[in-house]
Amino acid sequence: MAQSNKKELSQEQRETLLNTLKARFEKNMHRHEELQWEKVQAKLEGSYEKLWSLNEMERTEGEPDVVHYDGEKDEYIFYDCSKESPKGRRSVCFDRRALESRKKHKPENTAIDMAADMGIEMLTETQYRALQELEEFDKKTSTWVATPVDIRELGGALFCDRRFGHVFLYHNGAESYYGSRGFRGSLRI
Repeated sequence: MAQSNKKELSQEQRETLLNTLKARFEKNMHRHEELQWEKVQAKLEGSYEKLWSLNEMERTEGEPDVVHYDGEKDEYIFYDCSKESPKGRRSVCFDRRALESRKKHKPENTAIDMAADMGIEMLTETQYRALQELEEFDKKTSTWVATPVDIRELGGALFCDRRFGHVFLYHNGAESYYGSRGFRGSLRI
């Protein structure tokens, strides 16, 4: 799908995205057993900016899907559900401060900046672990997760992955970046 400079999709792009999301929703009912696509689609059709964000998640190979419904707020929650950390969001350091601190070999972008530009939130450790309850993700890659301020102030950032049948939380310098580390996002609609 083509990237757009404005945060709105053409009618054709919206239809293509909705068809992709519907097919993924129906193929992965274990992620949202009690939900109905028609109700999700009705929310999506009235949310052009959120559709643009979902398209960005899709464009960067995150494979967004519904993982929860918040009845109190009447919102559907989408997470990136690609088996590995989204390919279009790897090789990024944690945030702008980390990027600017690098003297050499700077990555092109940061996880925090990309998430903000896409209109999504980075997963927290709790959200990441909840995602891993649905099925196994990141068996070969790793994912930056939202990091508490006190850890970030000391120069660190957190990331997670699944190895040896378990989900692990690690720390690294926020300025580090790897070809196998990206980030996963969430979006409420």
